[in-house]
Amino acid sequence: MSTVSFASATRDAFLGSEFRRSYGWLTASMQRLVGSRYDAEDLAASAFTELAGFDDVGHIRQPRALLTTIARRLTYEFWRRRDLERDYLAELALAPEQFDASPEEVCLAVDELLRIDAALERVSAKAREAFILSQFEELGYAEIALRLGVSVSMVRKYVAQALMACCECA
Repeated sequence: MSTVSFASATRDAFLGSEFRRSYGWLTASMQRLVGSRYDAEDLAASAFTELAGFDDVGHIRQPRALLTTIARRLTYEFWRRRDLERDYLAELALAPEQFDASPEEVCLAVDELLRIDAALERVSAKAREAFILSQFEELGYAEIALRLGVSVSMVRKYVAQALMACCECA
């Protein structure tokens, strides 16, 4: 047996053993956190999928702690997506009746909002706020400058930073 196939067999044995040992436990733990058995199963499966994506599992000493960390990050992303989707659907409900989005369009829009949200996480809080006030509240740079307590030229820089971050994520 070659070294590569031995390492692969060891890795597969570890993943299989850990899945049998911890999947039910992780699902129950996530169910207490999110309140839904189905969402908990999805989160637990996603956590194990990420674990299976690790090239080297030989260094993992506390797999349940690692799985918990992964699953909690996934839960945070799950809640963030749910909140964005809820807010988008609330705004959509306020739109004129002739605007009727299909479920696919809603899903695409929520995905785009998540990409924008992730991009804006990479800029400063003031740049994020300036961008949101400019793009979504449709405020002018002078009014944004007053709200943020900065100069108009600084607002221009902030908005440019946020736009660059959004362009990089596209």
